[in-house]
Amino acid sequence: MQRKGFASLFNDVWMLDGVRTPMIDYCGALGHISPTDLGIKAARAVLERAGVPGSDIDSVIAGNMAPGDFDQFVLPRHVGLYAGVPMEVPAIMVQRICGTGFELFRQAGEQIQSGAADAALVVGSESMTRNPIAAFDHRTGFKLGAPVGFKDFMWEALKDPAPGINMIQTAENLAKKYGITREQVDEFASSSFAKAVAAQQSGFHAGEIVPVISEKFELEGYAPRGIRLQGKVTEVAHDTHARISPVEVLGKLRPVYEGGVQTGGNSAALVDAAAAAVVASGAYARAHGKKPLARIVGAAAVGVPPEIMGIGPAPAIRLLLERCGLKLDQIGVFEINEAQGAQTLAVSRELGLDMRRLNVNGGAIALGHPLAATGVRLTITVAREMQRTGLRYGISSACVGGGQGIALLLENPDAA
Repeated sequence: MQRKGFASLFNDVWMLDGVRTPMIDYCGALGHISPTDLGIKAARAVLERAGVPGSDIDSVIAGNMAPGDFDQFVLPRHVGLYAGVPMEVPAIMVQRICGTGFELFRQAGEQIQSGAADAALVVGSESMTRNPIAAFDHRTGFKLGAPVGFKDFMWEALKDPAPGINMIQTAENLAKKYGITREQVDEFASSSFAKAVAAQQSGFHAGEIVPVISEKFELEGYAPRGIRLQGKVTEVAHDTHARISPVEVLGKLRPVYEGGVQTGGNSAALVDAAAAAVVASGAYARAHGKKPLARIVGAAAVGVPPEIMGIGPAPAIRLLLERCGLKLDQIGVFEINEAQGAQTLAVSRELGLDMRRLNVNGGAIALGHPLAATGVRLTITVAREMQRTGLRYGISSACVGGGQGIALLLENPDAA
């Protein structure tokens, strides 16, 4: 039994629909675009797909981890306004690192269950490319001969100063704890790539993607925003990182740390993307004749030791199931973020997961991990997979830097 942590349970809260942009490799075709504009694109697309006018939205809940420009403070507000949400509707920024996207759904569920909102717009957006080169030491100037403190924000943010290690090293700790070998991690990564390619070829991924084109976002009385693709690119419509990656090829990559199991090929890809969903009360859905994609049953978040932060999904899932009165074998499909291959394998071993139910359309190793957008993407994907296969329950989950785990339970309204 999980001694600590909290869970939010919901009676009549629904995801009406969800959509995402393509996930594009670091320094690729989306690398120059503000995460605000990526978020606006996803927000507009999901409102259109769900058939929900912006005027019906009562709350905007957005997430973005690293600032992609100087507008980050107002990202949630601009996402809402330029998506057509009324001026009177407030917006909030949410941050739970890699668990941010799940936290968006949790907070939306609590707002709806409490009666504060009937419909909420949740948006996660991340530009890994535009992570800044930053300094925090020079407000008072540069002293002669003193070190200049500019550093790569993304690389430095991967370090946890409490245990004195970075996120990759936490996965190495789990590999040692659970006896996970380099060969097993490469096999898992190769499988993730193969499943992602198959899902692309079958059209499954295309069903949740809105292509990104050059366009202007107008807001009467205010400066326009928009997306302008560079060069000869007119449309970005497909994820770019997935490719067949045989074990033999992955096995030739040098580990990040000598003697370790993690490489650039079996860790989450760096990508730029945004994802959005509309969450609403059952009363709203029924009154407007909406057929929801999934019921949001509950969410749970827990803390774990920072030096093995990647194990976080295991206790989060256990707590969620305990509070919801379900057993692990009742869950038909899991989407657990593949921050690192060894980390995901450790979670699966700790829980005793049937690997045939895990990340069946590929995971972050193959597709990418755009921090704040990831939880939204995983939740949309698990809901769509349940719809496709007729499964009743699915869970999306992720580990969280600093030592946390978060999980979300969904139910398919069409399951027999």
